[in-house]
Amino acid sequence: MDAATRRRRAALFLFMLAAGTGMASWVARTPAVRDGLDVSTGAMGLVLFGLSTGSMAGVTSSGPLVRRYGARAAITVGAALIVAGLLVVAAGTSLALAGGVFCGLALFGGGMGLAEVAFNIEGADVERAIGRPVLPVLHGCFSLGTVIGALLGMALTAAATPVGLHLTAVSLLVAAAAVLAVRALPHGTGKEAAGTSEGPGGWRGQLAVWRDRRLVLIGVIVLAMAFAEGAANDWLPLLMVDGYEVSATAGSLTFLVFAASMTLGRFVGSPLLERFGPVQVVRISAVVAAVGLAVVIVSPSPAMAGAATVLWGLGASLGFPVTISAAGDHPRDAAARVGAVSTAGYLAFLVGPPALGFLADHVGLRLTMTIVLALLVVASTLAGALTTARRTDPEPVPN
Repeated sequence: MDAATRRRRAALFLFMLAAGTGMASWVARTPAVRDGLDVSTGAMGLVLFGLSTGSMAGVTSSGPLVRRYGARAAITVGAALIVAGLLVVAAGTSLALAGGVFCGLALFGGGMGLAEVAFNIEGADVERAIGRPVLPVLHGCFSLGTVIGALLGMALTAAATPVGLHLTAVSLLVAAAAVLAVRALPHGTGKEAAGTSEGPGGWRGQLAVWRDRRLVLIGVIVLAMAFAEGAANDWLPLLMVDGYEVSATAGSLTFLVFAASMTLGRFVGSPLLERFGPVQVVRISAVVAAVGLAVVIVSPSPAMAGAATVLWGLGASLGFPVTISAAGDHPRDAAARVGAVSTAGYLAFLVGPPALGFLADHVGLRLTMTIVLALLVVASTLAGALTTARRTDPEPVPN
């Protein structure tokens, strides 16, 4: 690996670390935000809908932006939106404005969605350049960031630090990391391969890739696995607080356990992929996550439920990066395919928070998580699609 590629890979790792810290900092303070806004669980689902809609807007815009300007441009704009979103959430929480928090989460989600596709395209390109898995470790850095953010959130929750002050400080750290990371990324990744708006990378090509049945199955897998991860990111602290009547600090600690498990799973994922292949890794991962989630749902004690989040996190850790890698393993349409599959994953973030929140108002968060459990079973069943997606050279997609 040459020096430029090493700097590029390190830049990707740095920004994903910062993005994960920003995400977990918000998640760890969701009970405090809900209490500060004085809203119900269902109303909190509507506030979280801002994150979902922003994410979908970002991920659907990222592909065209990458094709026209390159991944670095998309990452730059995404970083700016992430920082702005954290600042607006901080202000909205301080002023007890639910609409302000909604708007801040929309900006934050838009930035994350915009950068997500671009980072996956960059990571897949580095994988092809060095011939080794990169995406699991790249997403592992995001998970490590969530551990850091969760630790920070737990400590500041215990110290009764205002949410606004906390998120403002985190936004400044994310901004500094973004400036350092973007400077090390090359220009034009994803741009030349995308072609013009009438070529394979254009809007028609972006939609036409879904004619590949294997890609459709990959999309379903990534949706299910992203839903399993996103459900914990959105609701795990509140699940413990409301479902098991633990303190807000204990809820943050449970999310920390989940985030640490995600991190461990992603950092050990590369050798497992090289030895067992994506099919077995994703299939077993989905089963492990399902077992952990089932225990969280039916556990008679908060301690057992908290321990089971280790299995939930380990099982959910590799689903998203492995399926994104499978989608990007294509000689012609990598950018379009990664964008398409990422969009499918972000559908989980669009549908998940409000749907789970509204249902939880009637049956509780614990029982609501059976929806996520069913999706994990689907992901395990369909994992065989990853073999053909990675080893078969699909027919060219017509324009």
